[in-house]
Amino acid sequence: MSGTSAHAVADQPAVRRRPAWLLSPYALPLHALRIAGACALPLIIWFSLGRVIRWGLLLLAATISHGEWYQARLVVVMFLFTLVVMASLVTTIGMLYILRGALMETQARRAAGEAHESLLNALNRTALVFCGIYLTWGFLAEDARDFMNIDLLRQPDRIFIDAFAGEESTVMRGLIGLDLIVSAVTMAVAWVVKTLFARRHEAGRGRFSGVIATCGELAFVLYGLNAVTTVLGARSDWVGSRVVIVAWQEWMEKARESIPGWKSVTDFIGEVWPYVVDALVLPLTWLTVGILVYGAYAEDTRTTIRGTPLERAAAPLERRTHALTRRALDRLTEGWTSRWIPLLHSLRLTMRGGAPLFGMFALCYVGLHIGGIYLERAGRYLLDTGEPYFWIFTSVPIEFVSELIVTTLSMCLIAATFDLAATRDRLARAQVSAGSAARDRSSPETSPLPS
Repeated sequence: MSGTSAHAVADQPAVRRRPAWLLSPYALPLHALRIAGACALPLIIWFSLGRVIRWGLLLLAATISHGEWYQARLVVVMFLFTLVVMASLVTTIGMLYILRGALMETQARRAAGEAHESLLNALNRTALVFCGIYLTWGFLAEDARDFMNIDLLRQPDRIFIDAFAGEESTVMRGLIGLDLIVSAVTMAVAWVVKTLFARRHEAGRGRFSGVIATCGELAFVLYGLNAVTTVLGARSDWVGSRVVIVAWQEWMEKARESIPGWKSVTDFIGEVWPYVVDALVLPLTWLTVGILVYGAYAEDTRTTIRGTPLERAAAPLERRTHALTRRALDRLTEGWTSRWIPLLHSLRLTMRGGAPLFGMFALCYVGLHIGGIYLERAGRYLLDTGEPYFWIFTSVPIEFVSELIVTTLSMCLIAATFDLAATRDRLARAQVSAGSAARDRSSPETSPLPS
């Protein structure tokens, strides 16, 4: 945004009516609660529909995972499991999207004449990054656990019936029972789908290209994990006895014994790292998803490094580089840039809001999830009647209410953090622009002649 337009946006009444204390990082919880109060009903509807669709897909997958044509059934099960992740994607992006109207930054942008963006555009832009976060930080494991629990609760005695009959039970094996050859074939098909639609998405063609590319990438990873698990399960002894692996394990053990302090350092890192991930990394990744949904992202490397010393260093290099070389490098790095350049630029925009704002966001995020754990415990305690197996009927409603509160407030917290960071950055740019304009007006173009 140029300085002139930023100054014009800052003069809009919608921005000036906001009290100054609302832009403070310490007002983040109040700002998040204000957004939650303004959008409570659509948030509840989005979350409820997403959960119903997710549970329906998991139940359908668990039902299909038994019977004749077993391998064909498991291919369908894995595809349904891919749709489970896509349902989580649409639910998360939809909840963030409906909060746009309650943000100060959105009101300022619309007052400046920015066009309204559709939900589909936000989905296309955010899908691939969301997919990477979902697969990287273990959210897929929660879906797998829910699938196995549903499959077990459908027929709790099936395992014992199959064992007495001398047959291998298929209960809770719908995600790991796929044959290696079938996994490889379906993985190849998923790779073709994700590659074709990813290139269409990068070229800006196709309304649903980003979403379909994400679905293909998820399917490729899930079928691939099944194939790798099958190979490693059959070759676990062979892999563990290889010379390289044995030598590496022996070297690490000797290092822990011979290097002073090495054992203490590795033990400390092993204990602290999970808390670092939960307290800092996960909040920052979800905040990045929110930033991408709200449109603060970069299309290319030039936008990412704009305003930094790297831009001045890259200018002469770009002039001297041969055009064919540049095109070749762009082709080699397009997969990396399409996924990580928007992420890097979003993180850069986040830090412009200041360290106190991010610190307050991380603190509220962690406190909210810890409170959700205690809320679920309180619900189980209050609804405990002492009747055997009564928890089967109360556990789902308790988990639903707890997740509803935590998820909706988390989305509002992400939206409020982005709102404060973007508003503070916009007003700071407008102030700098206004100061530059005032200096230009006060300095005459020519100095007066001496008398």
